[in-house]
Amino acid sequence: MDGETAAPVGFTLSYDSERLDLDRISQWLSVESYWAAGRARDVIERSFAGSEAAGVYQASSGRQVAVARVVTDGATFAWICDVFVDAEFRGLGLGGWLMAELVEHLMTERGILRLLLATRDAHAVYARAGFAPIEGPQRWMEIDHRPTRQAILAALGDV
Repeated sequence: MDGETAAPVGFTLSYDSERLDLDRISQWLSVESYWAAGRARDVIERSFAGSEAAGVYQASSGRQVAVARVVTDGATFAWICDVFVDAEFRGLGLGGWLMAELVEHLMTERGILRLLLATRDAHAVYARAGFAPIEGPQRWMEIDHRPTRQAILAALGDV
């Protein structure tokens, strides 16, 4: 990380899964995101139930305004995914703050030293939290049978 990121005034971060607003998260992911467009609500619920998550909340109302999901073994590896900031709250530094806090939590508090994520257009946000392009991407392989794969690749400019 480049250094500490101050918490934006009026917002809090929580790792409490009970606070997650799955209605909002489902809307964000299945309707507003390019990578999870059309993802079924039950799939979103199962993905969050099987992962860890960080939520950002407006302090005055308690309303959730951002989220990041983490798939991890809890020891050696974590994949950060489903990062979303509500459109109304973009431009306030919440995404950068969320990522800086999440990286600090995973690496320092949890001792997980290998983090991975993918993005179409937020490279600068993630770079400020310490992320860089994968070294040796040719080593990585995948199986991807999602019915939305072609649409996702098109959104990424990969087809």
